[in-house]
Amino acid sequence: MNFIDLKSGHSVEGDEIKAYRSDLKASKYAYLIAGVHGDEVEGVFVLSKLFEWLKAEDDIEVPLIVIPVLNVDGYRSGTRVNSHGVDLNRNLPAASWTSEARDTKYNPGPSALSEPENKFLDKLFSKFAPSVIITMHSWKPMLNTNGDCQKIAELLERHNSYPIVPEIEGHPTPGSLGEYAPEKYKSPVLTMEFPVLTDDISLKDIWDENRVGLENLLSSDLLNSPE
Repeated sequence: MNFIDLKSGHSVEGDEIKAYRSDLKASKYAYLIAGVHGDEVEGVFVLSKLFEWLKAEDDIEVPLIVIPVLNVDGYRSGTRVNSHGVDLNRNLPAASWTSEARDTKYNPGPSALSEPENKFLDKLFSKFAPSVIITMHSWKPMLNTNGDCQKIAELLERHNSYPIVPEIEGHPTPGSLGEYAPEKYKSPVLTMEFPVLTDDISLKDIWDENRVGLENLLSSDLLNSPE
């Protein structure tokens, strides 16, 4: 599969945020995003391995946008937040956005869409409309669905056995991608929460338990017209 380098975005500190589009043109694109939280290296690793696989495959017919690391400053420094101390997954202009945070690590910023990383992401959404967004995080293993992406979650669950969770009880996410994209762009969002690294769980282990499901998903037609 061939990919085209898109015009990069820039972080708070001026570092490049790289994004790639498959050479399959379409009215809407499936998005693969990692590194929204800079300390969640598990998702960055899984997407890097998946991206390598995609570039070596000739039979994938899914129009894609790939953002390997959105929060490049946070990834470099190993922090959840960006260099303004803002949680990018609480900074999007969903109707639920609030200036109040229940913890400093969920700092939503001074206003919705105040951060350059999210401005870049939203500009991509406006130019290359999303059909579905898969965003890769790490916390408790689960497949968190926002919008109509149940079949995608079910395919992945058959391989990784992560529970499918439409709503995370006791964990509100105002200003998150999962709330914003279905509302603004009518695009479902599947948040893949991988296990966190421990002495017993390596990055390779996490990739191995997700590889077949993700490869099968990209080889299917579910990302072209999710149901």
